[in-house]
Amino acid sequence: MFKGKEHDMRSDRMEEKIKARIMDASKIRRVLARVATEIIERNRNLKNLVIVGVKSRGIYIGKRVAHLIKELEGIDIPVGILDIARYRDDMTASKAKGALEEAEIGFSVAKKDILLIDDVLMTGRTIRAAMDGLIDRGRPQSIQLVVLVDRGHRELPIRPDYVGKVLPTSRREVVKVRLKEMDGVDEVLIAEPVKVGGRKKR
Repeated sequence: MFKGKEHDMRSDRMEEKIKARIMDASKIRRVLARVATEIIERNRNLKNLVIVGVKSRGIYIGKRVAHLIKELEGIDIPVGILDIARYRDDMTASKAKGALEEAEIGFSVAKKDILLIDDVLMTGRTIRAAMDGLIDRGRPQSIQLVVLVDRGHRELPIRPDYVGKVLPTSRREVVKVRLKEMDGVDEVLIAEPVKVGGRKKR
C-alpha cells in the first residue's frame, strides 16, 4: 500500500490540457489576408516597408504577410529575423552579455517603415525588447506592430497596429500558435496547465 502511495507521488506532474481550438488553417489564412490588406491601405510608400519577424514564429508569419503583399501589389518586401534574447528585461547582465543573438536582418533599418511581427502579444515585454533591438541597429522612420493574437494582460503601454484576433484569456491559460513551417499544422489553441497522475479524489 505504501508503495502505491509512493508511485502516486512520483507520477504527479503538470501537463497542458487543450481547452479550445480558436483558429484553423483557413481562419489563419483569412486573418493574415485581411492584415495584409490593412497594411497596404495604411502605407502609401510600400517600397519603404521592411518586415522584421521576432524569432521564432514571427518569422514565418512575416514571410506569409510579405507573400500576400506581393500577390496583391507585386512588391517584394524584405523580411529579416530578430532574436530578442539579449534585450529581455528578465535576464541578468551576465546572462544578457553571454546570450547568443541571431539577427539575420540583412538590410538597414534606418529611415525604414518597419513591420515588427510576432505571433502572440501579452505583456508587451517581448515587443519592448524587440524595439530596443531594432533601434540599436538604426533609427527607423516608423515601427508598426503586427500580431496574430492579442491575448491581453498588458504590463507596458504597447498595442498592436494590426491584429489577427483579439482573444480574451486568463493568465493561467496558454495560447499555443502552431505553424506548418515549424509544427506541421496551422492552428491556434487555448490550453491550461492541469495536474495529472497521483491519486484520484474520491
